[in-house]
Amino acid sequence: MNRLVSRHGWVMGLVVMLLVLAALAKLLQADFGFSGLESLARAALPFAFATAGMAIVIIAGGIDLSIAAVMAVVSVTAAVLMTGTNETEAVLVVVFVLVLGLAMGALNGALIVVTRVPDIVVTLAMLFVWQGVALLILNAPGGAAASWLRSLIVGGTTLPGVSPGLTGWLPKAIVFLIVCVAVIWIPIRRSKLGLMLYSIGSDRVAAFRSGVPVGWVRIAAYALAGLFAALGGLAVTMSTGIGEPIPGPYLLASVAAVVLGGVVLGGGRGSILGPILAVFVLRLVRLDLTLLAVDPNVTVIIEGIIMVVVVMIGAVLMTRTARQ
Repeated sequence: MNRLVSRHGWVMGLVVMLLVLAALAKLLQADFGFSGLESLARAALPFAFATAGMAIVIIAGGIDLSIAAVMAVVSVTAAVLMTGTNETEAVLVVVFVLVLGLAMGALNGALIVVTRVPDIVVTLAMLFVWQGVALLILNAPGGAAASWLRSLIVGGTTLPGVSPGLTGWLPKAIVFLIVCVAVIWIPIRRSKLGLMLYSIGSDRVAAFRSGVPVGWVRIAAYALAGLFAALGGLAVTMSTGIGEPIPGPYLLASVAAVVLGGVVLGGGRGSILGPILAVFVLRLVRLDLTLLAVDPNVTVIIEGIIMVVVVMIGAVLMTRTARQ
């Protein structure tokens, strides 16, 4: 038990925090039930995908400031291409935008590796590039999403032969998130690539001397971030039914969730589970503040303060880790 707590204590703490905040929401609003949970899950879905992508890059010792802009490009591309399509064509559009996100992330990584310019500078520049691309594709919210695609994240989960009462309480958005993250990350985490991602985050020089192709692994990290960003952009289109060309507030929120989830900003330590749980913690904080009738402007200020404090704590932990 002690070993379990020592290895997963941070995640367990986040689970406890999540349960406490959910209980507080139920206490503040007695009728808070499935509909509230389902709305929360759909609202958190784009943030969760952005956070998963950011976590991978930070674990590998980098950072991606363009992740929200990549999501915007994918969102508008999917919405524009899906307008007037049938189900088969919509599937092809989904595949295309996922590959597009992967390619955009790989391009970010390649520019960092080839130019040897710091990650933060390159991705900041690419943020403006991808913002411009999104606005060129669609200069105002619009387009459409396939009905079957929207149905993947709306409502509760039902299983064949199982009573809806036993499974209907679980929002489809959470199931969609779990399936996507598991299919992409678990095989990578258990592969040689997963080990190399952690190794270059821990000590890039030592990894290079051990034969790790550092440049290619960094490109792979950004490509995976781009893939998760594509899923996040697709989630935006799925939940709203239209494309959003203006990047949402996913950048700082994803960094805060990554740090709150136990990933060290310097890289090499952490997982994806913690940051995703942290996303729901932060969304529940917002919900509880809303239920407490806190002024929306004050709510934004409180959220900003929480994010800044979390990021600062992460920076302090990173500094202490570097000194050890």
